[in-house]
Amino acid sequence: MSSTLHVTGTGWSARVWALLITLCIVLFLDGLDVSMIGVALPSIGAELGLGTASLQWLISGYILGYGGLLLLGGRTADLLGRRKVFLIALAVFALASLLGGLVNNGTLLIVTRFIKGLAAAFTAPTGLSIIATNFAEGPARNKALSIYTVFGAGGYSMGLVFGGLLTNVGWRWTILLPVPVALAALAAAYVLLPKDKPADEGGHDLLGAALSTAGMLLLVYTVVSAPEAGWASARTLGSFVGVAVLLAAFLAWERRVAHPLVRLGILKTPTLLRACLAIVAMAGSYFSWQFIVTLYLQDAIGWSPLRLALALLPVGLMVTLSALFSDRLVERFGTGKIIATTLTVMAVGYFLFLRLDTSPSYPAVILPAVLLIGVGWIGFPAVNIQATSGIRDEEQGLAAGVLQTSMQVGPAILLAITSAMIASGMPAEPTPAGLLDAYRPGLVFAAVIASVGALIALVAVLPRGGLQPEIVEEEGGLEPAAQAA
Repeated sequence: MSSTLHVTGTGWSARVWALLITLCIVLFLDGLDVSMIGVALPSIGAELGLGTASLQWLISGYILGYGGLLLLGGRTADLLGRRKVFLIALAVFALASLLGGLVNNGTLLIVTRFIKGLAAAFTAPTGLSIIATNFAEGPARNKALSIYTVFGAGGYSMGLVFGGLLTNVGWRWTILLPVPVALAALAAAYVLLPKDKPADEGGHDLLGAALSTAGMLLLVYTVVSAPEAGWASARTLGSFVGVAVLLAAFLAWERRVAHPLVRLGILKTPTLLRACLAIVAMAGSYFSWQFIVTLYLQDAIGWSPLRLALALLPVGLMVTLSALFSDRLVERFGTGKIIATTLTVMAVGYFLFLRLDTSPSYPAVILPAVLLIGVGWIGFPAVNIQATSGIRDEEQGLAAGVLQTSMQVGPAILLAITSAMIASGMPAEPTPAGLLDAYRPGLVFAAVIASVGALIALVAVLPRGGLQPEIVEEEGGLEPAAQAA
């Protein structure tokens, strides 16, 4: 096994590259798994006899486990050791994938999806914190995080293509594909991951862990089930009250306990806060937009899943290619300017897409918008770099968990709102024109989300009195945040 790394430059050895690529492959699988099964849902429903409500939980179950336990997953890695947590979670992910591809019962398939989401809730923030603690802040970390986050976004985009291809062979292959890849990554990680030690203190906050996990699980469950149950239903309102009580109890306890699970002061770190707002705007707008585009182009226009996947492929290709230069962009311009610029371009793409009609031209209407939205995702690595800048090594997992939780829970809420907007305007006769009228408010909403995120990012880099360096508040004083200006 390798010893603890401290990578300071950008000329890396073969072992360092192998470690980074292993972590990237695991994150790639997370994104791939989410999008592949979305394309396969009709085939799964037909074979297992699942209705729309049950099929929704094949996605929502994953989100429930992933979004509900991310905060705990990131902090657990800090407290128990990143190597140990990563290996165990990856093994669980591979096993759940295998079981999911073999079951013939819809309920069991949903359970395996929840377990996979739970495992990803530990591997994603742990992988990010492994990079942040082994690559020195500055050029080395910027390059590593740029490559790492591009793999995550690329996995989601490429999953659409793989899903379209594999579903034609059989839907089970969309679930079984990650198994051999995850096992190979597990073997590589066992050899390559640097040894680390559990934290000396802070690992005894069992009540805080229980309250935070219960609160986040209930929040994600409430959000993803609200469109079906009704936003004003007694179940939904009661669940939101329960969420408020659990999270309030968690915050009160964390202020009192000697070694809290979450140091609440980290939530006030300006760069982390801005990164969380940016990722909510970026992912929330895109997931809402893609949800509408997938429904409209397939159900109303009659596109095949593969044609849809290929139409959106430029987004994934642009994100993947950005790995070649995104770290240099951060070095030259700083994360704040990149995030503000890319979110602005993304918002323009959404507004441009509003020209959509019942017989859209791909080269004239869809492709220009897709390219601009792809430019927006080029800012994704900058968001991750900004979130981890100025954070102490012992809290990198926590910071990663906060960011990943924002990326899962925030967009889930925005997507639920989008679904409610669509449902309220759905016509009795599902004609292409009627469906487009029902979907258009959701398209406008996606554009507004990105615009608000761009405005917040612009305000951060253009404060009154001119450009100022961003400041991160740390215990013991204030320090400029590296690469965040």
